[in-house]
Amino acid sequence: MGVSRSSPEKGISVVTVDYPPVNALPVRGWFALAEAVRAAGRDPEIRCVVLAAEGRGFNAGVDIKEIQAAGQDALIGANQGCAEAFAAVYECETPVVAAVQGFCLGGGIGLVGNADAVVASEDATFGLPELDRGALGAATHLARLVPQHLMRTLYYTGRTASAAELHGHGSVWRVVPRAELPGTALELARQIAAKDGRLLRMAKSALNGIDPVDVRRSYRFEQGFTFEANLSGLAGRVRDTFGRSGKEGG
Repeated sequence: MGVSRSSPEKGISVVTVDYPPVNALPVRGWFALAEAVRAAGRDPEIRCVVLAAEGRGFNAGVDIKEIQAAGQDALIGANQGCAEAFAAVYECETPVVAAVQGFCLGGGIGLVGNADAVVASEDATFGLPELDRGALGAATHLARLVPQHLMRTLYYTGRTASAAELHGHGSVWRVVPRAELPGTALELARQIAAKDGRLLRMAKSALNGIDPVDVRRSYRFEQGFTFEANLSGLAGRVRDTFGRSGKEGG
């Protein structure tokens, strides 16, 4: 359980998240994920990183129960950890391929929205249930996956979009049966890793440099409203309803 790294092929590093039962990451999990991705990117032998997960879903966001139990310290830690993990994916010195199965919610959108490429299983769904969790954030990253008006509709309603829908919008490279997801992600990573490593790192820097949105600054701006909602007591009142409907993650 936790975050692990493996190198199934030369030039490729796979960072795998495994926090049963739903991959809702505790504070330490977000920081561990950030360090694993950054370490992979720093390795001069690595030309592509695959971000994957074990279990039913890719990521269910932060561990709301940890925040309910630990209060402000856990909230601040989760916000800082998410910011670092999202930034680690975006700033990784090599391209990052996200392999998404099942649910991709909340913080999962932050990771996938900052990846360089996305492959998904047919059962993958993407969404931000933040308003139902007393929080705000990751609209920055959802806007990288779907058009602006759809992003707003998904954000306000908390509804999800399917992998097929995202493929239609061009943000998911391929949609495959779940059993084929690991192999498909490796296939794409293999194609990327076949390029010259130095040029790949230059290309990543160049593409980030022409990005119209500063994703780190934009996300931190969003998080300011989460703190405001929390300080006002609004977030706590909404968050305290978490779990009563049998839902997990956030």
